[in-house]
Amino acid sequence: MRVRKTGRCMTTDYLNQARVLIVDDEPANVRLLERILGLAGCRQVRSTTDSRQTLPLFLDFQPDVVLLDLNMPHVNGFAVLQQLKAAIQTEDYLPVLVLTADITVETKRKALAAGAKDFLTKPLDHTEVILRIRNLVENRFLHHSMQRSNLDLERQVRERTAQLESTLRELQNTQEQVIKQERLRALGMMAGGIAHDFNNALTMMLGYGELLHPWIEERGTKREITYLDHMVSAARDASHVVSRLREFYRPAEDNEIRLPVDLSEVVERVVSMTSPKWKGKSRADGVQIEVLANLEKVPSIAGNAAELREVLTNLIFNAVDAMPKGGKITLSTRQEGDGVTVSIQDSGIGMTPEECERCLEPFFTTKGDHGTGLGLAVVYGIVQRHQGTIEISSEKHVGTTFTIHFPATTIEAAAPAPKSEQIDCTLRVLVVDDQEIICELIAEYLHADGHSTACVHRGDDALEQFRKGSFDLVVTDQSMPGMNGVQLARAIKEIAPNTPVILLTGFGDEMMAMGGNPSEVDVVLGKPTSHADLRQAVFRAFEPTKALACVA
Repeated sequence: MRVRKTGRCMTTDYLNQARVLIVDDEPANVRLLERILGLAGCRQVRSTTDSRQTLPLFLDFQPDVVLLDLNMPHVNGFAVLQQLKAAIQTEDYLPVLVLTADITVETKRKALAAGAKDFLTKPLDHTEVILRIRNLVENRFLHHSMQRSNLDLERQVRERTAQLESTLRELQNTQEQVIKQERLRALGMMAGGIAHDFNNALTMMLGYGELLHPWIEERGTKREITYLDHMVSAARDASHVVSRLREFYRPAEDNEIRLPVDLSEVVERVVSMTSPKWKGKSRADGVQIEVLANLEKVPSIAGNAAELREVLTNLIFNAVDAMPKGGKITLSTRQEGDGVTVSIQDSGIGMTPEECERCLEPFFTTKGDHGTGLGLAVVYGIVQRHQGTIEISSEKHVGTTFTIHFPATTIEAAAPAPKSEQIDCTLRVLVVDDQEIICELIAEYLHADGHSTACVHRGDDALEQFRKGSFDLVVTDQSMPGMNGVQLARAIKEIAPNTPVILLTGFGDEMMAMGGNPSEVDVVLGKPTSHADLRQAVFRAFEPTKALACVA
């Protein structure tokens, strides 16, 4: 039997609200009970003298209490008790008051065992009948009230459990993001330290290679010139590798120049540039790779074309590596709302969900010893700096699709490129670096442009030298014993506010990424630096009026 939710106002006189079913084969007994109940204020009474009608009447009326005779023709009271017990739910409470002239102990025990809740013998005492019925009805209503409270409590527990589970999932996701960010930060710090040390070494390789070049061209053999060209080229390539090592964690810089870029044109150029990889080399290995470009006319995006080419080049090379038996690569561009989308789809070996989840992490690779795990991390860093998003869809043995969304731009005019100019007068320059060989290299660069130099290898010694001498420019390293470059620049500006300071450091890119030049520094120049880069930095350090005022 279902629990009734009547919505009736509960009062202390539960009898007024109760539904009573009377089952007795004697009509006189039925009329007597109806009269007793009516006088007590009970208005919802149904009755039958045919015990065979008890179950249908019970199911239709849904009584709160049943008054049941035992000795009846056709179906006796014990059988009726069995029917009622089968008709109600286990957790329901249906009070049955047995009214019988059989006063034997055995009958009473049998009735109570069959499911009766109380037992009265005939002839009946009117007051006792009402009191017994009222107690049973009160228990019935209180039982229902407790059931409703339990159901409400269970609902609240379910809702609270769902909230806690949702909070736990959010906490787990947050923890995963924090761990990922901390891992990236640690990798970034490690990469920065490696880059600084490499840049110092590359500065010497590239610098002395450039200084040797005029002498070798004049006096060396063709083979010696070729060897030197290879050395300088290798140093430049190594500097790009170091830059790539930092790309996966470097944030966007406020002063980065973003020009209008047509993604469809970038795709066309990258397809042409990468053709030796997917066409020549693949055919040499005996496989056929087809590259298709479905390009639409799309709005421009604000970006760095070289970085966007690197993104697409990395993805095409990854697609080629994922198709050792050949296949098809499809590049598409289209406009979506206020943005532009480029997708790269291949028919390669695909990735598992776990590989998809981690493929953008630095140093994670599925290529074994043939991969560094930096390619897609660099892609992710560049896309983020362009305010874009990446979606990855992959199925094992079916293929992978990278979909990249960029916001469109309304930029129309390109920012003017800085002019490559040179100071036309002789400067006296204080060069400061704790590595003597780099100090000499920078001095050689400056001598080649007609400037005079003084070299110092400690920050505090440099400040003392600056106080004693007269210098037009200071070029200083950042990490030095005694006093670092920024501290030296600050002290110099207190003595001579108009003296330009160039900060030459292996952490140049990181400083720019963190917000530009320190306030005490006029120009930040990253290592390794070429002769042309230093010449341009010297020009930028001087305003036109200062450049004219320098000593000839």
